[in-house]
Amino acid sequence: MIPAVFLATICLGVILAAPTPDCNLDAEWEEWKRSYEKTYSPEEEKQRRALWEENVKMIKQHTVENGLWMNNFTIEMNEFCDMTGEEIRMMTDSSSLTLSNVKHIQKRNVKIPKTLDWRKEGYVTPVRRQGACGACWAFAVAGSIEGQLFNKTGRLLPLSVQNLVDCSRSFGTMGCKGGRIYNAFQYVKNNGGLEAEATYPYEAKVRHCRYHPERSVVKIIRFLVIPRNEEALINALVTNGPIAVGIDAQHESFKKYTGGIYHEPNCKSDSPNHSMLLVGFGYEGQESEGRKYWLVKNSYGERWGEKGYMKIPRGQNNYCGIASYAMYPVL
Repeated sequence: MIPAVFLATICLGVILAAPTPDCNLDAEWEEWKRSYEKTYSPEEEKQRRALWEENVKMIKQHTVENGLWMNNFTIEMNEFCDMTGEEIRMMTDSSSLTLSNVKHIQKRNVKIPKTLDWRKEGYVTPVRRQGACGACWAFAVAGSIEGQLFNKTGRLLPLSVQNLVDCSRSFGTMGCKGGRIYNAFQYVKNNGGLEAEATYPYEAKVRHCRYHPERSVVKIIRFLVIPRNEEALINALVTNGPIAVGIDAQHESFKKYTGGIYHEPNCKSDSPNHSMLLVGFGYEGQESEGRKYWLVKNSYGERWGEKGYMKIPRGQNNYCGIASYAMYPVL
């Protein structure tokens, strides 16, 4: 859960009295609404426009700072720029907890390559979009199981996120209001399986559980929790495949990220609140320059980030908590 003190920093919180719109932005506002198929009631439009205009100002300031070499990543307007802090919190809530499960044991004599991208090896399904449902945790869990299923069978099969959203609430998840990847893995393990996207498609809302055991396409024996350090994380990623991770994503810059190695001065290493799928690592420029990154897959659609992906600093004291809450399944 994101502490209440931080909610005002995410898309500015709820605006009670919307200011007069800037008429110079009318055309840009209308084009943005068309681009993202936004429709509002007359009263709601005032509220959304006010949030949107504040984000326009923030992005312009970030662009100026980029010109002064103050940042090394880019941000731009996207579909989230009319949303309140509470709405963003609902999308990113993937609270941390005290973990007690079988721990990943680092394999010895593992040669760590300079770069790794599990997408190129066939382990990763296309980027999907969670919409207004806070199901990031379910997308991360499904993605990690998809990778292990491919490793075992050679078949890359999109798994049902909706199955997790609807059916795992008795294990501690909260449907579209957030959840923990730990609890979702417990559900899949104890449930004895998970359906495919084809038989249980995503709807971006919570419905009653419609899981059918005869339609299950994958089972997991157990899931392993990775020790909270980057050395263990890279060992697990190289030897096992994509990994479900939690990061601190409560910042404006995260929501509007479009490319480059993400840098947010206020990012915390001990406050994971959003789940993503770690699929690789690499570096920009010369390796000796130290611009190393982790490559993570998000569930915001291909129009966010680098076609749905983000680069997070690697080897910088567990930046944004990339190694604080990571785990993977065993089939």
